[in-house]
Amino acid sequence: MGFEPPQRLVRALGESYGDTAAGEWLAGLPALTGQALAGAGAGEELSVDRVAAPGGRSSLVLLVRGGDGAPAALKIAPSGAAPELERAALAHWNGWGAVQLISPGEDLLPGHTAAGALLLERLHPEMSLRSLPEAKALLEAAGTVRRLWVEPPAGHAFETVAERTAPRTGPMRAAAEADPDLEPLVSAALAAREELVAHSPEALLLHGNFRQSKVLSGERAPWLTVGPEPLVGERAYDLARLVRDRVEDLIASSGGAMTARRRIKKLADALDVDRERLHGWTLFRAVESGTRALAAGRGQEGEVTLEFASWL
Repeated sequence: MGFEPPQRLVRALGESYGDTAAGEWLAGLPALTGQALAGAGAGEELSVDRVAAPGGRSSLVLLVRGGDGAPAALKIAPSGAAPELERAALAHWNGWGAVQLISPGEDLLPGHTAAGALLLERLHPEMSLRSLPEAKALLEAAGTVRRLWVEPPAGHAFETVAERTAPRTGPMRAAAEADPDLEPLVSAALAAREELVAHSPEALLLHGNFRQSKVLSGERAPWLTVGPEPLVGERAYDLARLVRDRVEDLIASSGGAMTARRRIKKLADALDVDRERLHGWTLFRAVESGTRALAAGRGQEGEVTLEFASWL
């Protein structure tokens, strides 16, 4: 295939899997892509319009067309991104609030598990909720994410919120040991998590990485979510990342701290979520994300996220 993967993806894969493993997967990407395109639909090879750029941090997305000219999106991800779990979640939602699988059947892509390929309805990648004014975006985001909160399928393989967050506590402690100034914030975040996972009020299917940029404009519905990292747990966890959306704007605003706390109240009240639990998960996820960014050398991002966390 004659294309270059977006640099955003190349950098993110190196951070997630290490340069060697990321390089190996990227070197095999043309072959994986060719296999997916050739096996995508009833013997008819897909044609590529273009690569979606800047694209995501965990997968390559190609805007494609079937033999009949119908538009679609082909998503190819490494096994570490768990594309089989994304497929299972999207199949379970069946287009309700989320992008639709072109076919949820296992015979869609021969070898799709190895290739990590998903064939999806095409949305408008250039138009996410971030293109809307903040108040309108928050309203639409709340209306979209609530559709995803359903009972998980029987016999599912999704991890729980406790399982997802447990491996992240060690690096947070290491960050606090390396920089004593972070210790109070890290300790508060870890204490919040420990209290929250001791008792979860519900076990619903969650998006796992929900935020405004994950909600795209569509033809079938005005707004549909993409890119789930599905897991099972409480709704407050799913909202926590949304609370700190457009964090750079919050930091630049004189009333940023008040706005952040107001978001927690507004989202909790609108979606009938316990305000204190949303506060706790917002704190934990912000501190975890900020310390991880610092460890990866993304200093400005880490500092901004940790400043946000200090307001809570």
